[in-house]
Amino acid sequence: MQRRRTGTIAVVSALGMTAVLGGCGLTGDSDGVTLRLVAADYGDSKENSSQKYWDELVKSYEAKNPDVHVDVTVYSWNDVDRKVREMVGAGKAPDMAQIGAYSDYADKDLLYRADDVLSIPVQADFVSQLAAAGQVNGVQYGLPFAASTRVLFYNKTLFAKAGIQPPKSWDDLAEAAEALKDEGVKYPYALPLGPEEAPAETMQWMLSGGGGYTDDVGTYSVDSPQNVTTFTWLRDKLVGKGLTGPVAPGKLNRAAAFDAFANGDVGMLNGHPSLMKAASDKGVKYGMVTTPGVDGESRNTLGVSDWMTAFKKNGHQEEIGDFLDFVYSEENVLDFSREYGLLPVTTSASQTMSTAAEDKKLKPFLDELLLSQLYPVGKTSWASVSADVKKHIGEAVAPGGSPEEVLGEIQATAMRAGSAE
Repeated sequence: MQRRRTGTIAVVSALGMTAVLGGCGLTGDSDGVTLRLVAADYGDSKENSSQKYWDELVKSYEAKNPDVHVDVTVYSWNDVDRKVREMVGAGKAPDMAQIGAYSDYADKDLLYRADDVLSIPVQADFVSQLAAAGQVNGVQYGLPFAASTRVLFYNKTLFAKAGIQPPKSWDDLAEAAEALKDEGVKYPYALPLGPEEAPAETMQWMLSGGGGYTDDVGTYSVDSPQNVTTFTWLRDKLVGKGLTGPVAPGKLNRAAAFDAFANGDVGMLNGHPSLMKAASDKGVKYGMVTTPGVDGESRNTLGVSDWMTAFKKNGHQEEIGDFLDFVYSEENVLDFSREYGLLPVTTSASQTMSTAAEDKKLKPFLDELLLSQLYPVGKTSWASVSADVKKHIGEAVAPGGSPEEVLGEIQATAMRAGSAE
């Protein structure tokens, strides 16, 4: 395959390095080259751990490339970003890391550019929205690895018992939540604004109210009138009326909300593809509809991508590129996406999945991906803003809380962090 070379040194935090990193980094010896990859775990048990996925993929790759060994260490999502940060700080960056963010490494010139390592056909195959989100100042450093979008899940059994239909607007959602509460449903609407994934639930609601973290030209607008209106509505119409369950939204994490849905205790919540299997395994009959918006179905939805990066520290640009071309083959992208209920990040795999009978349940999410908006991950300030959202956004909807004040404080953090960009 033709591979572009720019001659510049860049780094793509390569997909997921493994934990035992002793002398982490690329080594060359009489047996060839060793690439070290750190990756995140998408499994929910030992049986479907991402370590198993990578072990099988690496075995297949090494059979065709006996001079290259790939050493993969998998960490949980609670640890992987921190582990890679520590490795980089100690001067022992992995060759590749599959993690949640890339822009801070790109800003420090630690990563290969996408066109330094990927062949032209592979780079061109990324879904356009995801490829664009992987850019810093117009240059792609982040390689999208896994994607998801959000739709509104609802419990069909609880809805039938309450005699209600799936909501299309905020008013519909509030009325449905009231009816579910009257039937004794524990969480009429689960609102996970706890630190695990507060930025996602926050952005989904911002988009449904016509706002977002940034405006049309990419400037932070966290405290925009639209966002203030959205969180005031949440405080007054859902949280304040006891429609979000027994756990304060700022204390409720996504995993706990998903577990509660799978246990039949949640009427509605925003969810991504992995919730389908969790609910089905517990026998929950669920439906999925477009996220309700302020005046009807939301025109925009949240898209989320995790990132593969390739670090320059250890060299071996060609070997990294060849391995990543293999990782992003249509067959391997489909295998990973199907194993973990995620959306493919390449156009070729997306097209295959959209017409395959076995992937029929994922089609609503695939359709949403084309209309989705992603976090402003290309901003090096996003890490600070995201951390502030995790810490404080629950206060905006707490009884007596001030959405205007909380969003204003997060906006101030964004402006301070952004001034250095």
